[in-house]
Amino acid sequence: MLALAGPFVGSLLGVLVMRLPEGRPVVIGRSACDECHRPLGPLDMVPLVSYAALRGRCRYCGARIAPIHPLIEMAALGVVVWAATATTGSTLIASCVYGWLLLALALTDLRSGVLPIALTLPLAAFGLIAAWEIAPLALWDHVEGMIAGFAFGAVIAVAYKLLRGGELRLQEAALLGAIGAWIAWQKLAYVMVLAAFVPAAALIGTRSKLPITMRNVLGAALALSGWLVWLHGAAF
Repeated sequence: MLALAGPFVGSLLGVLVMRLPEGRPVVIGRSACDECHRPLGPLDMVPLVSYAALRGRCRYCGARIAPIHPLIEMAALGVVVWAATATTGSTLIASCVYGWLLLALALTDLRSGVLPIALTLPLAAFGLIAAWEIAPLALWDHVEGMIAGFAFGAVIAVAYKLLRGGELRLQEAALLGAIGAWIAWQKLAYVMVLAAFVPAAALIGTRSKLPITMRNVLGAALALSGWLVWLHGAAF
């Protein structure tokens, strides 16, 4: 059931990734072609299938459909498959919710350079709910993880502003706090260490030909690290 739901969830995540940074309506806004703005019918929005059947083109104007949509749908399915290799039962359901929200946040940050609070707040809330359901006796550890994650991220943000100037940005601190709500305070250090390696690997992989900086990919790095520690925390 989760595997079947994955691409449909991915379709919704695609809407969030595209619309939230632009302030466009998510719930009441009807899906339409980005070029001709004609509303899409049900047959135009079947995840993966419609894109393949239409060969990546709008049915009405023939404009190219952004490939980000089928990619997110496949990624959302991949979250389910990956989570199923390490969890079962209610923990599997919680893992999918966690992975889907992290996926949306990572892609939004990479695409638009923002981490919407409309995604980080639910991520933190679901983390505490999952902790209460899976390990109620450890709930306070997860509350402490949320507080510690945000506090540490805020300290880093203030230090960055003092050293580099510019606007004080607390989006990464909010994300780290939300991740802390899922993994508890004991494993926050692993998330931060892993997240430090991802931007470095991106810089090395591109040989500095792209304008990649720590801030450009930090949100995605935190999301990936939080996912790895959640699923494979026993390895750390």
